[in-house]
Amino acid sequence: MSKEKVVVGEDGIFDAKQLGTSKMMILGLQHMFAMFGATVVVPALTGLDVSTTLLFAGLGTLLFHFLTKGKVPAFLGSSFAYLAGYWAIAPNGEAQLLPYACFGVACSGLLYLVLAGFIKIFGTRRVMRFFPPIVTGPIIIAIGLNLSKSAIDNCAANWWIAVIAIVIVIVCNIWGKGMIKIVPIIMGVVGSYLIAALTGNVDFTPIKEAAWIGIPIHFENTAFSLFGKGDVSLMITSVITIMPIALATMVEHIGDMSAISSTVGKNYIKDPGLHRTLSGDGLATMIASLFGAPANTTYGENTGVLSLTKVFDPLVIRIAAVFAILFAFSPKVGAVISCMPTATLGGVSLVLYGMISAVGVRNVVENRVDFSQSRNVIIAALILVLSIGINFSAAGAIAFKIGSVTISLSGLAVGALVGILLNAALPGKDYQFDEDVPSDTRVNFKV
Repeated sequence: MSKEKVVVGEDGIFDAKQLGTSKMMILGLQHMFAMFGATVVVPALTGLDVSTTLLFAGLGTLLFHFLTKGKVPAFLGSSFAYLAGYWAIAPNGEAQLLPYACFGVACSGLLYLVLAGFIKIFGTRRVMRFFPPIVTGPIIIAIGLNLSKSAIDNCAANWWIAVIAIVIVIVCNIWGKGMIKIVPIIMGVVGSYLIAALTGNVDFTPIKEAAWIGIPIHFENTAFSLFGKGDVSLMITSVITIMPIALATMVEHIGDMSAISSTVGKNYIKDPGLHRTLSGDGLATMIASLFGAPANTTYGENTGVLSLTKVFDPLVIRIAAVFAILFAFSPKVGAVISCMPTATLGGVSLVLYGMISAVGVRNVVENRVDFSQSRNVIIAALILVLSIGINFSAAGAIAFKIGSVTISLSGLAVGALVGILLNAALPGKDYQFDEDVPSDTRVNFKV
């Protein structure tokens, strides 16, 4: 056992460099595995490439740390909130349609930069008045409910395997200790996957045929492949359909920054500032999506690891990012994920999508939204009915033409726009965002 002295800085944060190289590597691996299960589930559900996902999770994290002056110990992994957007454009993971969905997600990253600019100019409190819980809460609820049919369809492939995944996730999340409690999704995936393999429900041929080393970027899967020859109508539809989801993910980002601030004991919303953290998250999402990876978001799993280890040095997170990049260059890893049974994905996603809606409810409840006010009831009602009703209607969207271009507005897009406009127009706005004492209320779309 090493007897080297662990040094704590003046700000109360462990200096990871004093832990020694071997311990830093172990801590970095722990953070990498904490995000791994949830991060690779997103490409497995959507049809995006696993290797590309890992590459841009690592690169996005490093970019985030650069833009936030290396102060915030946050890891950026795949965002579950955008699943509704991918499936609105590519409902069955069609390879030729996924670049359009990625283009829409990349454009949604621009909203992060716009919000960051407004915050820099006008201040956090004035800007956040337009995104109160009465707007963002119902939007988050609608995202989860719109995804519910897909989860049930996947579970139907083999309900027994799906139920095993669900049970493992619940048991680990409720009764698990230490790291088991922090990574219930990966435990559910591994447990259900293993039982499916033992019962002959997995074809391992793609894993045997996959190479150990390969290039994680494929041009035909990137949004760049659309430029000059893509369907302009579908590109515009994708942008309008997916961009409103950023309203929910930006709230998730603020919730995560508050949670990390509470965990570490430093106010990251003030220093380095919410405008910097939003910019880092938004740019990481834009770059990842353009190259065919899922949208990025700050990960609650890694915040849990911070709380567990009490090592808050952002250097450890950057080491985890480097490990993710190295894993990205192994197609064998991607093949293991792609062979995952549909029912396993269904069981895990059933919990995840329900959690998304539950997070929306929590966002409304913990912020004490007053439903005795008619304005709040009207705003929530219209967001929910429009978002869900249009999505499950015969057309699935509201379509109209501008010249020769056909534009389709998803239910979520219509609901979000109506909610924001009504909140701005109706009297009685009372929401105040407190940047001095960040709330530890979580807005996190992962178990």
